[in-house]
Amino acid sequence: MKFRLIPQEHRFYDLFQRQGQLVRETLSELSKSLYEGRSRHPRLRDLEHDCDDVTHEIYLLVNRTFVTPIDQGDILLLASALDEIVDLAEETSDKIELYRVGQITSSAKEIGECLAKAGDQIDQALRKLEGFRDLQEHQLAIHELENEGDRITREALSKLFGEDGLSAAELLKWKDIYDLLENTMDQCEQVANRLERISIQNA
Repeated sequence: MKFRLIPQEHRFYDLFQRQGQLVRETLSELSKSLYEGRSRHPRLRDLEHDCDDVTHEIYLLVNRTFVTPIDQGDILLLASALDEIVDLAEETSDKIELYRVGQITSSAKEIGECLAKAGDQIDQALRKLEGFRDLQEHQLAIHELENEGDRITREALSKLFGEDGLSAAELLKWKDIYDLLENTMDQCEQVANRLERISIQNA
């Protein structure tokens, strides 16, 4: 049996749970915005600022904690990856508003649904982070959602470039938006990979 002479700092788990809630709410808001075809950017901007604050708090806590419950490098990488999801989602919403997109494509709505589901899986996984148990089901679910998002994106781009009568400006707008949605989903998978590394190291 191992005895720990120095108590570990468990506030990290509370902060990661808070990040998980922010990721879930952000991706849910983005999905609703796409489904409704109207901007929710002010709310997404607020969530992005909240997540920046939590991420900064994690960085500060790492600097002043001698013994962390998880490897310091893994803590920083996970916090950064979660923050990046929220940043990308906010940027997507900003671009849709900036480009004055009038009608949201069915493909974008489908990707938004995948992102909302991924956000829920991330939130659930981070609630279980402290015990390092039962994380695999959430990791696998996120990987499946990322694969589904990739499939939808490929089909959407193929349709986009094959569509007659579409102006160059509209093509560039939607190419940028699809890229941002794909990058957001890729970042969700990056979080799943970080969680897998942490669970293996702490098993």
